[in-house]
Amino acid sequence: MQLLKKTRTKLIVSFLGVSFLVGVTSLIVGAHLLYQAYVGEVSGRIETDLNAARLMVDEQVHQVQLGLEAALAGTGWSGSAEEDQPARLLRLLENLARAAGLDLCGMVDGNGRVVARIGPDPFPVSADYGHHPFVGPALRDQTEVAGAVVLPAKWLAQENPVLAHRARVPVVSIPQEGRAEPNGEPFVEEGVLLGAAVPVFRGGSFVGVAYGAVLVNGNTNLVDRIRDTVFRRDKGEGPEGTVTIFLRDLRIATNVTLPDGARAHGTRAQAEVARRVLQEGRRWVGRAQVVSDWFMTSYEPLVDAVTGERIGMLYVGIPERPYVDVRNRALFTFFAMSLLGITTAIVVGSVLERKIMWPVHQLIEAARQVSQGDLSPKIEPVSESELGVLQKTFKDMLASIRERENRQRQETEDKLFRAQKQASVGRLAAGVAHEINNPLTGVLTFSHLLMNREDLPEDVRDGLKTIADATERVRKIVKGLLDFSRQTALHPEPTDINHLVRSTVALMENQALIKGVELNCLLAESLPPLVVDPEQMRGVFMNLLINALDATEAGGTITVSSRTESRPDRDGRERPGVSVSVLDTGCGIPEEHMGKLFDPFFTTKEVGKGTGLGLSVSYGIVARHGGRIFVNSAPGRGSTFTVWLPLERDDDRE
Repeated sequence: MQLLKKTRTKLIVSFLGVSFLVGVTSLIVGAHLLYQAYVGEVSGRIETDLNAARLMVDEQVHQVQLGLEAALAGTGWSGSAEEDQPARLLRLLENLARAAGLDLCGMVDGNGRVVARIGPDPFPVSADYGHHPFVGPALRDQTEVAGAVVLPAKWLAQENPVLAHRARVPVVSIPQEGRAEPNGEPFVEEGVLLGAAVPVFRGGSFVGVAYGAVLVNGNTNLVDRIRDTVFRRDKGEGPEGTVTIFLRDLRIATNVTLPDGARAHGTRAQAEVARRVLQEGRRWVGRAQVVSDWFMTSYEPLVDAVTGERIGMLYVGIPERPYVDVRNRALFTFFAMSLLGITTAIVVGSVLERKIMWPVHQLIEAARQVSQGDLSPKIEPVSESELGVLQKTFKDMLASIRERENRQRQETEDKLFRAQKQASVGRLAAGVAHEINNPLTGVLTFSHLLMNREDLPEDVRDGLKTIADATERVRKIVKGLLDFSRQTALHPEPTDINHLVRSTVALMENQALIKGVELNCLLAESLPPLVVDPEQMRGVFMNLLINALDATEAGGTITVSSRTESRPDRDGRERPGVSVSVLDTGCGIPEEHMGKLFDPFFTTKEVGKGTGLGLSVSYGIVARHGGRIFVNSAPGRGSTFTVWLPLERDDDRE
């Protein structure tokens, strides 16, 4: 019952775990999908907003350019320039500046001398605009210059001291991680202008250059107008967007505010953003810290219209907090649903385990009886549910176990009997060989001595030769018995297997030629040397060749090949080695004889032509070298005997 209680607990915990896993997975997947949707939607939107802001900046430049060109189209302006009517020209400039909202506007002649300009000093005597960063290139190239430019403080002051004062932006240090480090300057006095310088022609002759621009530094009207246009859909419906124009990484015009509500003029962009946009010249679209809050932002470089260098950045962004709140509410909903699912799983699990556990208890008791040796426990009644299938399967398994035990017991008894039989045969063979080997040697010796006598009649000599031949055959049988009983010691030495195979084949070539069988060698090059007993292995190859020759009729083929390959050894371990195969096109081996090939005294040859010990002895020799013999044969299709020897013998590795 204690085990039953543990199982019941595990079942409930399993239901709980599955529900928890489903809940957590849903939470993670839902949060990920929601975040991806949030990031994708906001990133796409904020990038579109940046494009709109860029169009408005370009539109500001275009308005200045169009205003100058429209004024130039009137004969009054060009005539005033040529006929030296500065007062009239100044009125035209002032009207244009009021209409276009320009902070500076003027005209210089072809030599760079100011004809007229708006401001406290409209007719300067010594002003030379030939080196002016904005007007100078238009004078030199007699072509339009339009876009954003950086104007040093001295030129702003020369144009209008009020503009130089407006352009001065104090640097505000906000020490936060990821913020660009201040460069030590307390103020930035350069001005960023959005404007155009347009060459003036009359009658095909170059008269001078008219210029006009809007100062960006501290220009809240410009960034607020861009914000109100780009983010007008957000008013009253969501987060208010922000727009900023940077000089390098410093905010010079922005509606981003500090915690005290003041505009964040003089603060710096995040270091990573500044590196991406200003140094690498790439857009930044994504999450970034803006002053003290996190925004979904989009930045792009602001390029000098004259030099083409990156002089700052254009930014648009919306606060992240409203979107994060939406995401968090969705995550809370997911979490609540997961908690509800877990609670439901606990209740359902408690009910189901009561119905499930009774058949399980039966199986537990049956398993206990099996562990005590009873392979026929009672499993009744069989449930009609899915557990009934388990009960029936358990009963079938017990029947299979009983059948397998009976079969294994019988196989074990058969193997033991064969092992004892072979051991007895080995001992008998060793005893018989030792007992008759010496007398046979004497008979053979004296037979040859008598045959050497010259006074013997021919019929007696023939009889002695018959005795010697029969004795020699008995001696070979005795040698086979000794080899089978494994009394011959191994004398291993490093051996070139290919050389050993070639020399063995050479001994058989005459017999093959006499019988009319083609004998081929296909030996792999550069085989590694093996440590084997060369004489005993020569006997193995000789025995396989003799058997192949006996099984092959005239016109057939015997092919001996060698190669390196890995095979499992007798212990089932995959090891590298060398294989020598003897393939014949002979009669093949019947299926019923395959299991007896290596049994001692088994032979299919005629009486007197084989002892049935050749393959048994060969098998023993190869086994003592740590190798194996593989046979592949079919009646009428020939046979292949493969001797595989490992590169390293077990005793070598030890």
